[in-house]
Amino acid sequence: MSTVPLFVDETWQPPSRGRVGMFSLIVGESAIFTIFVVAYIYYIGRSTYGPTPQILDVPIFNSICLFSSSFTIVMAEHAIARGLLRRFAAWWAMTMLLGLEFLAGTAIEWRDLIYNRHFTIRTNLFGTTFYSLVGLHATHVVVGMIGLSLVMLFTLLGRVNQGHAARIQVLALYWHFVDAVWVVVFTVVYIVGR
Repeated sequence: MSTVPLFVDETWQPPSRGRVGMFSLIVGESAIFTIFVVAYIYYIGRSTYGPTPQILDVPIFNSICLFSSSFTIVMAEHAIARGLLRRFAAWWAMTMLLGLEFLAGTAIEWRDLIYNRHFTIRTNLFGTTFYSLVGLHATHVVVGMIGLSLVMLFTLLGRVNQGHAARIQVLALYWHFVDAVWVVVFTVVYIVGR
C-alpha cells in the first residue's frame, strides 16, 4: 500500500518585484480614479448654469482604438515570449499608433469644446469635473505612451530580446489598466452622465 504525501515539496517562488510593484501602483491609481469618478457622479446635474453633459459628443472611434490597443499589446507579449522580435515590434508599434490616435482624438475633442463651444474647466462645476477626470485618464495614457516609446526605442536599437518578456508583461499590465479605466470613464462620462 503506497502513501500519498499530504503536500508536494516544491520550492516556493515569490512573484517578481516588477509585477508586485505594478499591481501596487494599479491599486493606488485605482483609488485615485475612484475618487474622481465618484466626484463626477456626485456633481452631475449640480451646475446651476450650462452647459451640461449633453454638450459632449460620444468618442466611439477613439474608444475603439484604445480598446483595440489591449489586443495589440497582448499580441506583442505573445510574440516576444516566443522570441519573434519583428512581430513583437510590429504589434508594439500598432499599440503605440492606437494610443496616439486616442490622444489625438482627445485633443481634438478638447479643442472643439474649448474654442468652438467655449466650454472650459472654469465654465461650471461640470466643466471642472469633466476636464479633471478625462484629463487624469489622458495623463495616464501619456505616461503609458512614454513607456511604450522607450521600449520601442530599445527594440529598434536591438536591446530587447526574449529575455525581456517578463518586463514587457509588467508594462503591458499598466496599459491594460489604462484601458480598463477608460471603460469606467467612458461609461460614466459619455453614457450615464448624459
